[in-house]
Amino acid sequence: MGRPRGFDETEVIATAAALFADRAYDGVSVDDLVTHLGVHRNSLYKTFGSKRGLYLAALRWQLKHQVHPLISEVGAAGDITEAVRHALAAHDESGVLDLLLMAAVERAPVDQEVRAEVSAALRALDEAVSTVLTGTSPGSADAPAPVLAEALTSTLIGLRLRARAMAAGTESDQAAVTLARHLNRA
Repeated sequence: MGRPRGFDETEVIATAAALFADRAYDGVSVDDLVTHLGVHRNSLYKTFGSKRGLYLAALRWQLKHQVHPLISEVGAAGDITEAVRHALAAHDESGVLDLLLMAAVERAPVDQEVRAEVSAALRALDEAVSTVLTGTSPGSADAPAPVLAEALTSTLIGLRLRARAMAAGTESDQAAVTLARHLNRA
């Protein structure tokens, strides 16, 4: 009989998600993971198979436990300004969208599984934004906003990227709120 696992797998995955969101896949070495997660190298490989295996588990955990709840909040918003505020609130301290952003930029172009996860999450966010813009569910006959929703989702993701690069989100947040107010008037 093997030794019992000496770590909480969910805690390790959540911590890895934060590390990958902060420094990206290529910015995190296996030594970094061992140090930050407090897991022995052999345990890491036995549980996740590889750094990539842990990355996929972290990305999927982040999407399920943080991004999709945010998407639900966005889709339930009363208007587009409220939806944008929900998306921006996720930028504050938690960086809910950061791993999705990093995965889209760094891993999705070269890893088909990551691309599929990122694409599905972005489509879900587009659908939530479209629902708020039109007041109808995605796929209904009178839902004219999928392209506009995609543009707004891309704008929000771009504003988050800009906020990360500038180490301050205030200007980006203001730009998104101004855009949302304009869309509400249109």
